[in-house]
Amino acid sequence: MAESAAVEFRIDRRSGVATYLQIVQQTKQALRLGVLEPGDRLPTAREVVEATAINPNTVLKAYRELEREGLVEARRGLGTFVRRTLGGAAEASASDSPLRTELADWARRARSAGLEKDDVSALFAAVLDSTYQLGSTNQPGSTDQPGSTHQPDSRHKGEQDR
Repeated sequence: MAESAAVEFRIDRRSGVATYLQIVQQTKQALRLGVLEPGDRLPTAREVVEATAINPNTVLKAYRELEREGLVEARRGLGTFVRRTLGGAAEASASDSPLRTELADWARRARSAGLEKDDVSALFAAVLDSTYQLGSTNQPGSTDQPGSTHQPDSRHKGEQDR
């Protein structure tokens, strides 16, 4: 029997994010970073329950969502296996990657400047949002010019997704 991949789920009961979604998000992050690769077996529901003290149905719901998205496949009697990875972050996250080195340097500077982890996370999320927003200079077919300011859509986020 294949051993489980080196992924440990950490559940934050105070986050306001549904437990099954935390498992889905953490699995996707592991796929993006190359921690999980095609063929790896996810921990069994029993293993996750023992490590996190959550309901086994919650784990199964998360795994079904990942399967619906085509990221994993359940094999009866064998477990749940990774089918494909996400993005190209695995190369960028390698310890010798120039992007990782630059980001680590930036994080150290932010910490030295007195920013707390949550402050850095919020700042980084805001920059990511503005960088990857529809119509930004990094999107194919964009008409924005580098250095131009792009005003965010004023609609509520939920309305943007419709």
